[in-house]
Amino acid sequence: MASSSGNDDDLTIPRAAINKMIKETLPNVRVANDARELVVNCCTEFIHLISSEANEICNKSEKKTISPEHVIQALESLGFGSYISEVKEVLQECKTVALKRRKANSRLENLGIPEEELLRQQQELFAKVSE
Repeated sequence: MASSSGNDDDLTIPRAAINKMIKETLPNVRVANDARELVVNCCTEFIHLISSEANEICNKSEKKTISPEHVIQALESLGFGSYISEVKEVLQECKTVALKRRKANSRLENLGIPEEELLRQQQELFAKVSE
């Protein structure tokens, strides 16, 4: 995917993230550096392809923000329908994690104690344990 601005280097996945995924997926396999670079380029191109298609779908539906449904439709229209069930599972996991975070944050807010005070109390407790 060519870019007229020449900023393609700014639009890549961090190599450390790719290395971690490769290591987790294939823990007992050695992967050459040029193969890792190829994986980075493939991942970046895939993301560009899906994002562009999702953006077109979003625009056609007269929306301003790409939603998960736009991404799922993009996968289908580009022939990646076999990924959709797994994508939906991951989406549900992300929603669950986000909900848990919001609940945890609201619990802290409902205590009515400023975060600084809670940190101070925590430090006092740590100090008592250390004695």
